[in-house]
Amino acid sequence: MSKQVPHPNARVLPDGKIEVAPRAIATITARAVLQCYGVVGMAPRNLREGVAQVLHKEDQYKGIDILIKNDEIAIDLYVIIEYGTRIVEVARNVQENVRYAVEHALGLPVSRVNVRVQGVRISQP
Repeated sequence: MSKQVPHPNARVLPDGKIEVAPRAIATITARAVLQCYGVVGMAPRNLREGVAQVLHKEDQYKGIDILIKNDEIAIDLYVIIEYGTRIVEVARNVQENVRYAVEHALGLPVSRVNVRVQGVRISQP
């Protein structure tokens, strides 16, 4: 008889268990990021030829890494920031907005939100 080990992303409750896929968490995260002033969009994790490209709406999760360990969530995200904004202020706002959105939606603590600025863009008028 083998003992079943719960998925690290599963919460066992008296009525059953709840699993939230990392991609669902990434969707919540992307939505929170894009609501922040100064963010142009999500960027891919890796830069090709040194050029940061804004990901399309359906691919935004590709700019987010989710790690779930010991009932805590760690998030790495890759963004492109609007030229002329204070990058540190925008990144701090992104961290706070993402932490709030994910903790509010899931009820699990977010241990860290790492914001990696992949590029700076001038918006079209």
